[in-house]
Amino acid sequence: MKEEHGLWFLRSGATLIVLIQTFVAVLFARFIENNPEIVILLREVGLAIFVILTVYFFWWANRPKPGKEEEKLHSKKSRFFLGMLLSALNFFPIPFYVFVSVTLATYNWFFFDRPFVYTFVVGSGLGAFFAFYCYIAFFKSMESKSGFMLKNMNYIIGSITGVVSILTLFNILQFYYNIF
Repeated sequence: MKEEHGLWFLRSGATLIVLIQTFVAVLFARFIENNPEIVILLREVGLAIFVILTVYFFWWANRPKPGKEEEKLHSKKSRFFLGMLLSALNFFPIPFYVFVSVTLATYNWFFFDRPFVYTFVVGSGLGAFFAFYCYIAFFKSMESKSGFMLKNMNYIIGSITGVVSILTLFNILQFYYNIF
């Protein structure tokens, strides 16, 4: 039971950061919608990031790591801040929510008015909290199993980032080819 309370605080801290990241993403999306020339620069930066991640997951992430002692967290407050830190290190929600909000706005399903923005942010926070709950439940059930996915997770993530890199490169080349 104590462990479940600690995980609740971990999820809460991570969800708080997702709420902040979503709000920042919607502000970026409003700026991008008003300045479409920024999109190609963001694609180029995204390509560089995905190429770096692909290289990392294929080559460096699978190196054996020296054994470490397991650290024990004793307070709920430290779990809350650990959740915040882990979520803050993940910057992918910002471009994701920028993309989602701009895409929804192009179909007139989302507007950059306060009620829409606040509803979008709260909905993404609730969805993130539920997703974190599901992740923890899934990985707790997988703790005793050492299946293919767990052994090859870095290769799977590296493959996904590699595919995204290739698609982004084609998208950028198509943009430049159409200009000239």
